[in-house]
Amino acid sequence: MIQFEQVTFTYPGAAEPALREVDLDLGEGELVLVTGRTGVGKSTLLGAVNGLVPRFTGGQLRGRVAVAGQDTAHFPPQEFAHLVGVVGQDPLAGFVTDTVEDELAYGMEQLGLSSEVMRKRVEETLDLLGIAELRRRALSTLSGGQQQRVALGSVLTAHPKVLVLDEPTSALDPTAAEDVLAAIIRLVHDLGTTVLVAEHRVERVVQYADRLLHLPGDGTVRDGAPAALLTDSDVAPPVVRLGRLAGWRPLPLSVRDARRRAGELRERLAGHAPPASAPGGGAVALAARRLTVTYGATVAVSHVDLALHSGEVLALMGRNGSGKSSLLWALQGSGPRRSGTVDVSGTDPGKVPARRARALVGLVPQTASDLLYLETVDAECAQSDTESTAPEGTCRALLDSLAPGIPGGRHPRDLSEGQKLALVLAVQLSSAPGVVLLDEPTRGLDYHAKARFTEVVRELAARGSAVVVATHDVEFVAGAADRVAVMAEGEIVADGPTARVVVSSPAFAPQIAKVLAPQEWLTVEQIAGVLAQEKGVPA
Repeated sequence: MIQFEQVTFTYPGAAEPALREVDLDLGEGELVLVTGRTGVGKSTLLGAVNGLVPRFTGGQLRGRVAVAGQDTAHFPPQEFAHLVGVVGQDPLAGFVTDTVEDELAYGMEQLGLSSEVMRKRVEETLDLLGIAELRRRALSTLSGGQQQRVALGSVLTAHPKVLVLDEPTSALDPTAAEDVLAAIIRLVHDLGTTVLVAEHRVERVVQYADRLLHLPGDGTVRDGAPAALLTDSDVAPPVVRLGRLAGWRPLPLSVRDARRRAGELRERLAGHAPPASAPGGGAVALAARRLTVTYGATVAVSHVDLALHSGEVLALMGRNGSGKSSLLWALQGSGPRRSGTVDVSGTDPGKVPARRARALVGLVPQTASDLLYLETVDAECAQSDTESTAPEGTCRALLDSLAPGIPGGRHPRDLSEGQKLALVLAVQLSSAPGVVLLDEPTRGLDYHAKARFTEVVRELAARGSAVVVATHDVEFVAGAADRVAVMAEGEIVADGPTARVVVSSPAFAPQIAKVLAPQEWLTVEQIAGVLAQEKGVPA
């Protein structure tokens, strides 16, 4: 179905090719997972499937790419619309209409399908993705996860033979991600659709993949069975890393496989206690009382009471549309608030000028680049120092501590997702706020970048900041959070130490907790520390 023959691609001005002599033959009805660290060429590989690379990126492509026998060099990308459906990392950037139903129908209109066929397919897709209740909603009012499902639906209605998905579950809560993956698997098994998916949250997809394509970073592509390639891959989910640590062969790819092998390991760990978090030890840095946020008749946040403590990392979790982002914006003072109060050091950030509010509470939104508007990294840093009345070089020093080596003359829009996040975080932290709010900060981060970001979050807490992270990333929460609060329908329905809240939750438990339950282990690092102590080796 998809053939790459000796494909080499080099971006304009690049010293080395992003893809080097790639040979692939992907058959009909295969689910193929693409892995690799940020910036190694995964999106480039996906873009080459329908000719977006090089037609819209520039650069030189040598070799041949074909889909269903059609050479991408001979046809523009729009000629592949009936064959290849593409969903990118930023769903909002791909929308062309105003409402969910119109967006689902738009692609079919361009293909000239009859109104009867369009109506039938829209209904099928709404049901398939569980978004029927959103059909008349404006796209701009949807949460990030809801937008992602609509973006997927907008390409599914055309019934393409190939689906190319770039981070399709990055903005989805665990349950929604499972629903979307179930829909994708149904297309693969029942309709023979070929699916090529790049995903940093490998733990969500790898157990369903027929093949794995791993990009090690030198332009080449390793192709093989998932269990074989993950034996030494630099990108591996927790359950695979646990299998490596325990010496299990073959490596488990799912929680179910790992649990079958974990009996002896659970016995070894029975005499040890996981490290306990101690939330709430610091002074109250922010106190919210009876906070309510509404959008017209829709209640997004309902009478929420929340206390944030200095030196504590709080993970705010909940399904898409539960009110997490609305709560963060209300706490920062920029968002709408129908009623309630927020107290930060005796001041309500919603009742002071924006500069003063930013010094009290810093907020990094879901799309970090929304806060970047100047031409260079250095200009962004200089403007941040000026607005924060911080000494010259403060923002740049913070940036170098988060992501060293970013050229000052580079345009912020040309940075990787991880680098953009680091820059926005440095801009916000220049004001030295006592409270830091982060909305889905791990989107687009690979496991290595996520580990570094976990260190950054822990460092912020160690300096005395109260940190709130709204996230669907249960593995990040397991390693970074002291406390978890779960939202549902605008209310906080659970609040407590991380292990106590997530281990008992089928949706929000990390892989290690599921494998070793009822023991309250959360991360591979915790297990490695215990096993190292048994061997007398420093952890």
